[in-house]
Amino acid sequence: MSSHFSARSRDDYWFSLGRFQITTTLLVVLLGAVGMLAWVFSGGRTVALAFIPEAVFGGQVWRLFTWPLAEYLDLWQVLMLVMLWYFGRDIETTIGRNQMAKLFLGIWVSLTVAALIIGVLLPGVGLAGIRQVQFAILLLWIAEYPTRKFFFGIPAWVLGSVLLGIQILGMIGGRTWGALFVLLFGLLGVAIAARRVGLLSNATMVPGAINRNRPSRSSSARKSQPTRQDRRHVSDEDRMDALLGKISAEGIHSLTKGERAELEKLRQRRRR
Repeated sequence: MSSHFSARSRDDYWFSLGRFQITTTLLVVLLGAVGMLAWVFSGGRTVALAFIPEAVFGGQVWRLFTWPLAEYLDLWQVLMLVMLWYFGRDIETTIGRNQMAKLFLGIWVSLTVAALIIGVLLPGVGLAGIRQVQFAILLLWIAEYPTRKFFFGIPAWVLGSVLLGIQILGMIGGRTWGALFVLLFGLLGVAIAARRVGLLSNATMVPGAINRNRPSRSSSARKSQPTRQDRRHVSDEDRMDALLGKISAEGIHSLTKGERAELEKLRQRRRR
């Protein structure tokens, strides 16, 4: 685990606290931990931070922004934070800290907008805590690495299908239609946000993909006479695609130290 962090460059975390490198994912995890501690020391008053449509429409607009802090403390919630960190760091290692920040922002916007719209139409809508964010990150990780194995050799896509199915069937059984539609429309928004940061590249039916390879008029005019830098750029793109393809198929841990260093050099060269 320590080797995973030691492979990071300065561009992959925001700042350091001693030996701890603070990434986007870790910042969100710390946000959830702050919510838990606030619940403990306030005597459970963090419920005033949760998203409740009636309260928002009644003027408590801050709930649109504070619902991720409306946590409580128990063993399962702590495990949820651990899972958010574990799966989120894998995604962030692939797309970088800035894109990960955009992804978390997209998840918050998707869930909030879905709850706001559905809350006007149906009862039983609410958002509280990081658990919805963690579930979205878990499903995105499974979508990126569907063949990775969990306990007893279960493929990730099977586990993801079971977890999502349990959520949906539980809401149908409880007749919580508002929560069901928030989940479905929220996840659609999350998928669009994920496409916009470079994830779900195989989900062509989901809108939001950005064509990063579309040539400008000036570049197309120079295309007939490629320079050495152009040829190196094409070669860099091919090599990066190969490394990212290996990550997608087998996970970031499948890369050797040399391949990780090479990927980092390619990423820095692309930024320049």
